Amino acid sequence: MNQQDPRLPTHDPAAPRAVVDPIIRIDNLVKTYADGFTALQGVSLDIERGEILALLGPNGAGKTTMIGVICGLISPSAGRATVDGYDVVAEYRAARAQIGLVPQELTTDAFETVWDTVTLSRGLFGLPPDPAHIERVLRALSLWDKRKNMLMTLSGGMKRRVMIAKALSHEPRILFLDEPTAGVDVELRKGMWAVVRDLREQGVTVILTTHYIEEAEEIADRVAVIQKGRILVVDDKATLMRRLGRKTLTVHLLEPVSALPDSLAQDGVSLSEDGTRIAYAYEAGSTEDGDDVDRMLRAMLDAGMRLRDVQTDQSSLEEIFVDLVKEPGA
Repeated sequence: MNQQDPRLPTHDPAAPRAVVDPIIRIDNLVKTYADGFTALQGVSLDIERGEILALLGPNGAGKTTMIGVICGLISPSAGRATVDGYDVVAEYRAARAQIGLVPQELTTDAFETVWDTVTLSRGLFGLPPDPAHIERVLRALSLWDKRKNMLMTLSGGMKRRVMIAKALSHEPRILFLDEPTAGVDVELRKGMWAVVRDLREQGVTVILTTHYIEEAEEIADRVAVIQKGRILVVDDKATLMRRLGRKTLTVHLLEPVSALPDSLAQDGVSLSEDGTRIAYAYEAGSTEDGDDVDRMLRAMLDAGMRLRDVQTDQSSLEEIFVDLVKEPGA
């Protein structure tokens, strides 16, 4: 049996709570603001326990509104959301106690010390002081050496780590990270994701939004894409990239050719301008892609072409995301 990592928050197994799966359930959620703008248009989404879910979408897609509703900061116009079985409206306090929220904006008291601001955050949830827990959190986030520093003396990246420490102060089961690495240097960013992975190992569910889509590709278990207040797709990374991605097979020729032979004239096959490369683009999830590649290579050899090199490229999560959210005709 794996032992609890001493650096990370602990959960009291005896603490009363509703036991349901998934840990967050969003059912037909609608949010229309006073000016008539509808930010969420019937969003439904289940978030599983202990997963890292990346919520991706362009600015104004509804990401922050959805997080705000789940965290009880924004009242929904219709629909329902539950957190660990608690209704986010009818049982607000119980639902909110399960959540740690790291907002996009840095909102910290410049004249407080790191230790005091994180300790105060725990007290705001009505929990008794627990210096040992606060120490574990600060050490996990490499903030222990800064515990006596006033926040005004910290860099932007370290302030963002303090925001995460505050969100973890009351030992939540769920952690929302809204653009957590904005303005954070590469080294601190890698360290932050290491902490997120450790939290997941301890059973904390993590939902993050990020503009660094390569990070989502690296760290998330599943990806949800939201656009204009609607969930376009939600799936694990491998399935998403297999289902919506594209592969390109590029064959480099020893001698250039002036045109493609009739045997290679099919959709997705193209010849470079200098005649030295033949590319074949196909859907990554196609069940016939292996047969098509084999036929294409055989056709080249039958046509007397001599092959110098072969390479395969697959579309990234970022390319899939761009294709999903781009406007028609763009």
